[in-house]
Amino acid sequence: MTSAVLVLEDGQVFPGESYGAIGTTFGEAVFATGMTGYQETITDPSYCGQVVIQTAPHIGNTGWNTDDNESEQIWVSGYVVRDPARRVSNWRATTSLDSELEAQGVVGISGIDTRALTRHLREHGAMRVGIFSGAAAGLSVDKLIDAVRAVPDMLGASFSDTVSTKETYVVPAVGEKRFQVAALDLGIKTMTPFLMAQRGIEVHVVPSTISIDDFLQAGPDGVFVSNGPGDPATALHAIELVKAALTAKRPFFGICFGNQILGRALGFGTYKLRYGHRGINQPVMDLTTGKVEVTAHNHGFAVDAPRDRDSETPFGRVRVSHVCLNDDVVEGLECLDVPAFSVQYHPEAAAGPHDSAYLFDRFIEVMEGTR
Repeated sequence: MTSAVLVLEDGQVFPGESYGAIGTTFGEAVFATGMTGYQETITDPSYCGQVVIQTAPHIGNTGWNTDDNESEQIWVSGYVVRDPARRVSNWRATTSLDSELEAQGVVGISGIDTRALTRHLREHGAMRVGIFSGAAAGLSVDKLIDAVRAVPDMLGASFSDTVSTKETYVVPAVGEKRFQVAALDLGIKTMTPFLMAQRGIEVHVVPSTISIDDFLQAGPDGVFVSNGPGDPATALHAIELVKAALTAKRPFFGICFGNQILGRALGFGTYKLRYGHRGINQPVMDLTTGKVEVTAHNHGFAVDAPRDRDSETPFGRVRVSHVCLNDDVVEGLECLDVPAFSVQYHPEAAAGPHDSAYLFDRFIEVMEGTR
């Protein structure tokens, strides 16, 4: 095996072995707590610019298949595992995880103590990281640390245009077409338009650079803003698109990055979380019903909105509808005077959980109510 080393910007060093492509990569070090669904995780465009550390120790046993991708490519900047599977054991697999990482040029590392690394990030927060394998792993530690510290920080980063579709495409409704929705692609996952199509929605997935007029025209019945990577404060065009939709009182639904964009369009601030929420086991309470959902998360920023009262905004009253039970982070917004709502988590979660899929039905109810 080829030697490799992981270096954090604070000087922590974790030696290991190469996994996937050999070379050098940089990004923001984050950990994901899912025990399954690694293929869906690393093909999620929301991970653009990030090096993902899997907290589950054994990764790769189900290999890689052609059906479970959440986009057309792997988006993580780097990949970190403790004990990679020595062989693939799944009838759906077409290749191994490490072979696919190598084929797509994704540099990874294995054989390190991911528990210790995760505990370090929980104590000190997400930070810049580099993975070096092959010849680069032999450089002095000081040079490697300097290289990591030269990488731009995630705060202020903009990736929406990088991960977005360049041209509009249509996902047809399954069965009778009931609604037509414009879905702003800031890093949309395959499962999102699929679940809307299953409910009779014809989904027009539009690029992040679309004009306001074309955006509203593409979604006569409603507009949707997807998940995505980067700092929401940089997504100025997306914020203007959402303001236009709210002004037109177009039914609106946003998830994850879309929740943050809605928050900023309403006049709230956003801020960077210490280490973010990433995994498929995050408890969230719906404050309207008191129901607790186990949810999938992938975000490093959150909306700064008061949880103890309704807020007055340029678009009327707004309340916080959901909170994370781990840390009270705002997990959803509901507009009371315009037909708009959003959640911070992923109701389209693949490989699960599916507690929150009903939110797509709620979107349909909002659209039906404005007809």
